[in-house]
Formats: sequence, structure tokens, C-alpha cells
Amino acid sequence: MAMLKKVRAQITPAEIRPAGRCPMVDFVNLISGKWAIPILYRLIVIDKPIRFSDLQRAVAPITQKELTRQLRLFEQRGLVCRTIYAEVPPRVEYEITELGKTLRETLDSLAGWMRIHGDRLIRE
Repeated sequence: MAMLKKVRAQITPAEIRPAGRCPMVDFVNLISGKWAIPILYRLIVIDKPIRFSDLQRAVAPITQKELTRQLRLFEQRGLVCRTIYAEVPPRVEYEITELGKTLRETLDSLAGWMRIHGDRLIRE
């Protein structure tokens, strides 16, 4: 089983945030999609390559279109690495990058806050 290519986008910090922008705005833009956090967190927890269909099941009920869109954005930002294998049928795997893994503490903190305070939130 030969690996066709391993894709990893490289973006410099200057391309991500113009001078004077609020880093919190940039962070919210990074995770603003409904499925962004569940996808990233699942990839972080799994911490090994995972096929698209397995990832889709893990974050169900996400649509194929939405998962594809989010994974492409994460790949462009250097948070996810996509590996394509030259097989029939083609096999594509996704894996969290080292940069993506650095989000674990932040996402753990958000999950902990929700466990502690979630029941106090006003819900519609």
C-alpha cells in the first residue's frame, strides 16, 4: 500500500493576523463553525489517523459536505494533515497536527466550564 501524498499547508503568522487585531476575534473565527470544536476535539482525543467516514460517524450527525468544508479549512490553517493513499478505492486519512494538539488544553477548559456552569445558562 503506497502513500500517494501527504498534504500539509504552511501559513506564516503574519498571514493569519494583521497587526493590531484582537487575538480572541481570530480564535473565534477559527472555531466559529457549528462543528469546528467537535471535529477538532475528536481528532485530538483520537490522536491517530482516521478515515473520513469514521470521523463523520464520530461527530454525527454532521453532513459530508460540512465535514469536508471544515477539514479543508483546518488543513489550510495547519491544524489537520490529510494523507491520500494510492489504493483502489482511494483511501484518505486525517490526523491532528502538532499545532492542532496545542488546542487540547483550551478545549478541555471550555468543556470543563460547560460541565460546571452549563446548568446555570438560560436556555431557549
